[in-house]
Amino acid sequence: MRQVTLSAGEIEYDETGSGPPVVLLHGLLMNHTLWDEVLPLLPGGFRYVRPVLPLGAHRLPMRPDADLGMAGMGRLLAEFLEKLDLTGVTLVHTDWGGGLFLTALGLHERLARQVILPCEAFDNFPPGLPGRMVVLASRLPGGLALAARQLRVPALRNSPLMLGPMTKRPLPDALVRGWTEPLLRDAGVRRDLAAYCTAPLDKARLVRDTEALRDFTGETLVLWAPENKLMPLAHGKRLAALLPAGRYAEIPDAGVLAMIDRPEEVAGELSAFRGGGGELSG
Repeated sequence: MRQVTLSAGEIEYDETGSGPPVVLLHGLLMNHTLWDEVLPLLPGGFRYVRPVLPLGAHRLPMRPDADLGMAGMGRLLAEFLEKLDLTGVTLVHTDWGGGLFLTALGLHERLARQVILPCEAFDNFPPGLPGRMVVLASRLPGGLALAARQLRVPALRNSPLMLGPMTKRPLPDALVRGWTEPLLRDAGVRRDLAAYCTAPLDKARLVRDTEALRDFTGETLVLWAPENKLMPLAHGKRLAALLPAGRYAEIPDAGVLAMIDRPEEVAGELSAFRGGGGELSG
């Protein structure tokens, strides 16, 4: 893993290939390994960058005074793109919707295209019971460490209160153990996640900031999973309609984390969107 120093702290990232940059984001309590099954199926000729954002599965705590609220996280993502001098970026969103707000923040100049898989949008912050449970755990003493331990028990992890609604097939134990290790090991990581989860949210502003995407003119693929239980189907279609160059497509038989349920189909859609049909080399 590589590292880059931002104003909030050190961010780790994985990088593969060379060419126009494709930045693959992840969600809460996840990291770059979310894309492990898809990455080898993507076409060569691109620079695939997977940052580990401070959303609870990061190994390096941020500075204690870091702004990790929604706007602060958006600025952190924009600073990451700047520090790596990434231009003409294809930004791929999933689960976490904060990256959608770069346009509202006026920080989208490095983006050329976007792909939006099922993620938070409009007023759906936090999404469903799993989202509300993480916020609750963030407010209780010892709550996040307890939640991390519960995520390691398949019967609990697959419940409707936890990660059950995120996928249609069980998440691999090794994957989830990797996601939860930093939270169990490091109080600074727990502090960072709590700072994000307990930051105030203005629902009306969240809607306005999502709708600011109408000012993003780059080509955008909204790739929704209509059978997912947390991100409304209407939101996917609404996103595609408000984006000037938006196109809507679906991944059937998948939850929010479509790259876990249907890696080949997700890779195929991303490959067709960016061009090229061969597998990633190198």
